[in-house]
Amino acid sequence: MADTNAGAPTRGLTDENIIDIPGLASRWVRLADGRRAHYVTAGDKGPAVVLFHGGIEGSSGTAGWRFMAPYLAANGFRVYCPDQPGFGLSDISNPAYLDTSPKAKNDFVKMFLDALCIDKAHISGNSMGCQTVLNFVISNPERVQSVLFIAGVMGDICEVPRIMGKDGKFTSNPNMPSLPEAVTWDGTKQGMQDLMDGIIYEKKAVSPELVEMRFQAATRQREARAKLGIPSGPMARQNATPDNLQVFSTKGRLDKLTVPMIYLYGLQDVLLPVENAFAQEDVVPNIQLFYPQECGHQGQTDRPDLFNQVALEFFSTGKVTWPTAVKAGVSLRRPVMSRYVEEPKGGFPKPIPQAYIDPPTLNAALKGAGLTPA
Repeated sequence: MADTNAGAPTRGLTDENIIDIPGLASRWVRLADGRRAHYVTAGDKGPAVVLFHGGIEGSSGTAGWRFMAPYLAANGFRVYCPDQPGFGLSDISNPAYLDTSPKAKNDFVKMFLDALCIDKAHISGNSMGCQTVLNFVISNPERVQSVLFIAGVMGDICEVPRIMGKDGKFTSNPNMPSLPEAVTWDGTKQGMQDLMDGIIYEKKAVSPELVEMRFQAATRQREARAKLGIPSGPMARQNATPDNLQVFSTKGRLDKLTVPMIYLYGLQDVLLPVENAFAQEDVVPNIQLFYPQECGHQGQTDRPDLFNQVALEFFSTGKVTWPTAVKAGVSLRRPVMSRYVEEPKGGFPKPIPQAYIDPPTLNAALKGAGLTPA
């Protein structure tokens, strides 16, 4: 695996308790509702890319995208990574600013883009950020250039019961507890270390600086919520009423969108096993799936070399080259989409849906098809 710090070495924490990464700048902007929104940015020219982090306590724009943002900036993009409501250095001065319901986050995205005069952007999200991106593209497709989903859920379009970590055949940790226990933080620094070790496949990516930054951010948000009498934890959702949730129903909507969309889902995801992505793939014929090896729930951290390249190619040209697609584990559960993947000489391999049952069977089938697992 490539050095996860390549191009973005950490140098301790800044006075804002953020990992100091060359090329990644801390910024603030005032939104229409009065809140101060924190974000990190990289690059000052080119098309806009907005990246949304996951939802475990301690998450932030820096924690989620410290490897991808500088890379995309170095290759001609303007990259923005906001701290979503209730996370990182987001505003804690008003209970309304701590609302993490789907509508509140969707309103936040729109206000954030408006404040920075971003009319249209390429967007990506991991885990909870995947859901944020999904809701935004459904409700505002005209403002989305293309979408890169990373290890999340596809809303109510997928009716197959969710599979937990302990039940996945591809997971590297069959003893993984179910949600919400799997992402429950005990409030200590060691607990944050254990939480990160549990979900990040590439252990080298869990540096002392990362743990400290996440611990400080999570403590700040938790203390603010307690003071305001708001439930704490990643599963706490205010104002998630039936009416609000209905606005973001994906049934008969997500599968009709023409916005370019691809989806990376690690085969070794221990939090939400890859079988969940298989079920999602069956109901989204307009999205190209990829299943990278040696990759868990936070693939952009586990394999930044690969995820950075996929994002760069897709955001630049709308397609992923065939060599990169093979490394990324392009799905052969169904025919490869030529709209999003460069067709190799001789054509795409035939689908092998029967091979996606366990690692030995899949690896043998890929090898037989001349696609050695990366």
